[in-house]
Amino acid sequence: MRDMSIAGLLEAYTARTLTPRALLAALRPRLEATREHRAWIHLLDDAALKPYLAALEGRSPADLPLFGIPFAIKDNIDLAGVPTTAACPAFAYTPATSASVVARLLAAGAIPVGKTNLDQFATGLVGTRSPYGITRNAFDADYVSGGSSAGSAVAVALGLVSFSLGTDTAGSGRVPAAFNNLLGVKPTRGLLSARGVVPACQSLDCVSVFALDAADAQRVMAVAVDFDADDPYAREARPAAPPRADLVVGVPATLETAGDIETQRAFDRAVGALEAQGAQIRKIDLAPMLAAARLLYEGPWVAERYAAIRQFIDTQPSALHPVTRAIIEPAAGRSAADCFDALHRLQALKRDADRVLAAVDCIMTPTAPTIFRIDDEQREPIARNSMLGHYTNFMNLLDYAAVAVPAGFAAGGLPYGVTLFGPAFSDEALLAYADRLHRALDIPVGMTSRLPAPLAPRAVTDAIRMVVCGAHMSGLPLNHQLTERGGSLVEATTTAPCYRLYALPGGPPWRPGLVRVAADGAPIAVEVWSLPLAAVGSFLAGIPAPLAIGSVLLADGSTEKGFVCEAIGIDGAQDVTAHGGWRAALAARPA
Repeated sequence: MRDMSIAGLLEAYTARTLTPRALLAALRPRLEATREHRAWIHLLDDAALKPYLAALEGRSPADLPLFGIPFAIKDNIDLAGVPTTAACPAFAYTPATSASVVARLLAAGAIPVGKTNLDQFATGLVGTRSPYGITRNAFDADYVSGGSSAGSAVAVALGLVSFSLGTDTAGSGRVPAAFNNLLGVKPTRGLLSARGVVPACQSLDCVSVFALDAADAQRVMAVAVDFDADDPYAREARPAAPPRADLVVGVPATLETAGDIETQRAFDRAVGALEAQGAQIRKIDLAPMLAAARLLYEGPWVAERYAAIRQFIDTQPSALHPVTRAIIEPAAGRSAADCFDALHRLQALKRDADRVLAAVDCIMTPTAPTIFRIDDEQREPIARNSMLGHYTNFMNLLDYAAVAVPAGFAAGGLPYGVTLFGPAFSDEALLAYADRLHRALDIPVGMTSRLPAPLAPRAVTDAIRMVVCGAHMSGLPLNHQLTERGGSLVEATTTAPCYRLYALPGGPPWRPGLVRVAADGAPIAVEVWSLPLAAVGSFLAGIPAPLAIGSVLLADGSTEKGFVCEAIGIDGAQDVTAHGGWRAALAARPA
């Protein structure tokens, strides 16, 4: 099997021993040979792939961070021109535009191979609730693949794509990762845009990432993370504490394994690997987390699933999978009083859960208590599914970030996994911890013999990158505010061609305003600086309105924090976009 890692493919492209077109041609026989796994709902044919390949002509990995990297998209996430079914043919529609997160990946050079199978309307953790067939585990077709992002996980494990997008509301991006020997990132809620995603529980939904290892996940997240002002649930990334070397990890005082000795063995291996790295293991009580988990389906949040497809389920109830309908339809009877009771209960549980989490750097649990054969799951579909969510259902309710990590194989060859979780916006630290654990366990990635690659140093730095576009640039009047705080220049580059630059009223010093636009944008010259985390607070405190710190899309498709301007701030400002940057605009300013 070809090395499908992102780094491996980029290296081959750079050396010109491989082209994206040749890679896709080589993947065709493998895609056909694995159809029995039912990973796909729609595969793009050569004609549909042509525009994506054409967009790469004249470009290279030096220009695009995901140049020619094949990926899969869960079929509740929009890809322009391809039907979105949510695994319900009667619900299907064909979007004119791609989901925001997909558009970012495409702009970075990634190639969509197809749309993947899922538990219908992302309701399930098993991968069996789809009219397009039961998605089979990549390692043993008699076992569940995990869900609801079933096909997205199996496609990566089988080496059909380098990474994939799923969604994760109750564990849908972590359980399939564990069952298919993958790393699964469930980001902080709102960190990845959910615009263009069919909602399950809109207030809780997260777009998730499946990858072979942390290094690949890091590359994808660097492109995918962006504040989307058009997504009402989007949130700006916040600076977080860097990963710690002297790690304190909480583990459950009592482990729920459903009697599966292999779960206990895998968890013990992970604990031992952490201890060998010098981590301190502390037993903690998961009671408030598990109590919160019960609210997801026993409480009114299931009514949010009903609300998401209310018109459809009210008019075409027979179009739903019987198990999906049995879960969602009764939620129509939930009352507003039920909702408020549960919200108040959740708030109290979160206070208790946060106290537990505050005593450690992160918490590690099994990703799932066990894994089931498909025939056993089919006999008790709701009860068995509920068991699989024991360690995952609470995560989004409590606003935590999580990374699922492979933890080894049972004697019969089935993979098992663990999950590391922490507070919101601890994503980079968790990815660093996941990387350390994954490599310490020495487990081949996916179904290959390759061991996980180390995470790039950037994820373990104690600094944050900052994009500056005006007086803070090198040699300009406010640059000292960076240098005196220990800042260092990383690179001079340009934004993506989706910005306009304005000279704001007032000064000196004269200040620019960088505004992202939907059309008629241009690349703007900027600098990327590295600023120690300890100095970020004092630097941000000096930023005057209408300037703010937001996400800036750079020419290579990556996103960094940097100076942006509120739209109201350009009233009375002069548009200087044509100069291509602030230095040129200053040079053209009348003496």
